Amino acid sequence: MMLVSGGRVLNPASYRFEPADIVVEADRIVDIVAPGSVPREGRQWVDATDRLVIPGLVNGHNHAQTNLSKGISDRWTLEILLANAPWTAARRTVEEKYLSAAIGACEMLRKGCTATFDMFAEFPLPTIDGVNAVAQAYADVGIRATLAPMMADRSFYEAIPGLADALPPPLREQALAIRHAPHAQSVAVCRDLFTNWSFDRNQVRPALGPTIPHHCSDAFLVGCRDLGLELDVGFQMHVAESKLQAIVARQRYGQSLVAHLDDLGLLKPGFCVAHGVWLDDDDRARLADHGCSISHNPGSNMKLGSGLADTRAMLARGVNLALGTDGAGSSDNLNMFEAMRLASFVSRVHDRDTEHWLSTPEVLRAATEGGAQALGFAGQIGRLQKGYKADIVLLDLAASHYVPLNDPVNQVVHCEDGTGVHTVIVDGRVLLEAGRFTAFDFDALRDKAAVAVARLAEVNSESRALCAQMEPYVSQYCSGLARTPYHVAGFCQH
Repeated sequence: MMLVSGGRVLNPASYRFEPADIVVEADRIVDIVAPGSVPREGRQWVDATDRLVIPGLVNGHNHAQTNLSKGISDRWTLEILLANAPWTAARRTVEEKYLSAAIGACEMLRKGCTATFDMFAEFPLPTIDGVNAVAQAYADVGIRATLAPMMADRSFYEAIPGLADALPPPLREQALAIRHAPHAQSVAVCRDLFTNWSFDRNQVRPALGPTIPHHCSDAFLVGCRDLGLELDVGFQMHVAESKLQAIVARQRYGQSLVAHLDDLGLLKPGFCVAHGVWLDDDDRARLADHGCSISHNPGSNMKLGSGLADTRAMLARGVNLALGTDGAGSSDNLNMFEAMRLASFVSRVHDRDTEHWLSTPEVLRAATEGGAQALGFAGQIGRLQKGYKADIVLLDLAASHYVPLNDPVNQVVHCEDGTGVHTVIVDGRVLLEAGRFTAFDFDALRDKAAVAVARLAEVNSESRALCAQMEPYVSQYCSGLARTPYHVAGFCQH
């Protein structure tokens, strides 16, 4: 039994911080009571004096394989990032897959994030050992994850019409030699994984992650749809992340990516769109009508030059909004406080009145309750409320960004940067105290990471050199295709 007492607790109804004590038994909040009304005797006591108490943040979109490749890029678009995938996350051992996931899980925990939707990728198809290694990393660090193996049966060069033809013949042959496994193999691996899932689904649960619609054949998408329905697992896909994706959808399908997914029967309450930058009003209506979620990733969208998603239009249409960091390969950090701050600011650059900007309570809700729904944990995490899991974060009011304390919700969203995180509790277990890990040895990962990065640099050197030769052609072709005017949501993004 645990008592978290003396703090100012976020009320999920009013989104105001109020003095209260939280009573925890096993892994759940059993009551939230007036300060001092429950004695400390016989309970593990967590002193929340001079702390703001919030639910654990939920990262709506992430990629475990990228944590060993953070900081590798600067002026890359999404398409250049994808073109470099053959070396940035390739040739990993099972131990390195575990290591990469553990590094990311520790970073999220240290910054107050207690759950994530992870699209972990392996090439040419998911493996049982690889996915289990990542799941074990989350279990060992102690945070929750919805883990969706990221899959495709078309390579990047096959997915974009005309791209391979834009390469000179020697490079074209090498590009077309990059092949994903046939879709039936990937679906079979997922079936085996999910039916023999050995992890507690209240902590780490499986989902499906066919990566981008036009990187997957319709037969693959239908196979994933049927498996998802059969085994009752969720989905996450990159949808309309970049303008080029929206244009390719019109060329390949004669309609938007969302409309095509709807025609194939994939849209459902457990379906989560990652990014959704280039959606139109019809797309948002379809997603809302099917009870889908969108994970908004403003940091990654801006770094890759993908555009600025219209989150107000999403909320106005009734889409569940989550927030994410994306992987460390595109956003370079897994800081959900930064994601909240950027989400608030991005909502203000559209040409509209101030009352249509996202409010700080709306942003904080997206980073907690909205993310919980996207991960399939609705009603279990994302709120400090009786009956919910005891995933609790204490923020130190002595941190400089709370001095003076004027409006706590505004300051959590606009001022907190992760350095104010003092204590993190997951499932009723204190995993971080005074900024230090209590149940996992993060320091032991540092030397292992250095050794892994050195080995990977050596074994991927030829692949990296080949990608560098292809990059100018990819950049020129994709940027040219993306210059096509494309109208979204009543205004034109160029």
